Parts: sequence; structure tokens; C-alpha cells
Amino acid sequence: MIEKKIEKKKDGLFGGTFNPIHFGHLRGAEEIRESFGLREVIFIPAAIPPHKVTEEVLEARHRLEMLKRATSSNPYFSTTDIELKRVGKSYSIDTIRYLLERYSKGLYFILGRDAFVEIETWKEFQQLFSLCNFIVMIRPGSQTTPFNDQLQKTLMSAFRYDPEIKAWIHASGHTLYFKEISYLDISSTKVRELIEKGGSARYLIPAEVEAYIDQYKLYGKNG
Repeated sequence: MIEKKIEKKKDGLFGGTFNPIHFGHLRGAEEIRESFGLREVIFIPAAIPPHKVTEEVLEARHRLEMLKRATSSNPYFSTTDIELKRVGKSYSIDTIRYLLERYSKGLYFILGRDAFVEIETWKEFQQLFSLCNFIVMIRPGSQTTPFNDQLQKTLMSAFRYDPEIKAWIHASGHTLYFKEISYLDISSTKVRELIEKGGSARYLIPAEVEAYIDQYKLYGKNG
């Protein structure tokens, strides 16, 4: 039986380690969804992220469960374990290609500025922009003149800037946006370090995630 393609327009793909998921992730995803009229934002936890070699990444099943609990109350958020089922390291281009078979068009890959700066180290990074649209989340006030610092030199030749829509247009026709979002000074690293020291992560992570960490004594949490 041939699987039918799911026809959807403007869906967001938000990949990351989510070690653990926190309010910065959630608020950013919600603002992007609303600003771009996305039908949903799909959170994609990485199994073995190639760019986190120095970070002790929590077992995938725990990160996925925390994601499910953190997003369950938002009807526009969903999760997928696609990268957790794949053997070896998680590469965004493989995930995008897989999802394009099910979401015919209108995919927007969401990532933070810090991740975008390192995109040249990603697998087949030049091909990424030919597959889908990209949205880079940036801090308020960091929007600069288009040709100043937004794009790395290695990408400039493949894009042109469109002032009407305030976005970069790739040779393939896909768009690259730099979108300011509310800046919450929260990081997964800070959350982990706080918990390891015996501190409270309340108001940094959803209550459901905090309860899960307590239940399974994660990140060095003592009973």
C-alpha cells in the first residue's frame, strides 16, 4: 500500500538536543509559529548530535518524554522520534529529506543564531537551503543591515536579499529569515548546572519537566 503524502502548508521543524527542554525553546517556537502562520511546530530531538561532543547528552528516551510533556498542552506543537530511530549521528539534512516525503512543501527549519553561525560545519550544508525555508531566531535589537553580518561569506553567492519581505532568497527560491524573538536568558547548560548543584529549576523549565527530572533523578538530582 502506497503511503499518501500529507499535504500541509507552512510547518516548522525545530531540531535540537533539548537537554532539557526549557521555556526559552518553547517561547521561541510559539513566537515563530505565530509570526509566520505555521500550522504546527514539530520538535525533533537529536539522538547523537554531531556538534555536542563535549556535552554529556542525556539518554534519548528521557529527552523525548520531557519534550512530550512540555508540549502536550499546546495543540500547535508536536514531537517526532525520527532521529532517535536512526542509527548513528543525527544530521539535519537526512531528517529534512525524510520529512519532505510526507510534507510536500512549506517546511521551515527553525534554529537559533548560535547554531546558524556553525552551519558551515553541518553535513552537506550548501544543500540544506535547496530543500526548505529557514528561520533563524535572534535576540531583540540584533537585527543588522542585511549585507553586514547576517550571512557567512560562503553563503552570500547563493542568496539575494529582498527588502520587501525582509528575507534572503536562495537560488532555489526558498527563503531565509532572521527573526527577533523575546530573549529569555535560559540555556539547557545553565539548567543542568543548577540542578547538579542542588538548585531549583522552577520557572526555567515547565513544571511537568521538573517533575520528570525529580522522578528519575536526572542530571545528578539527589533524592
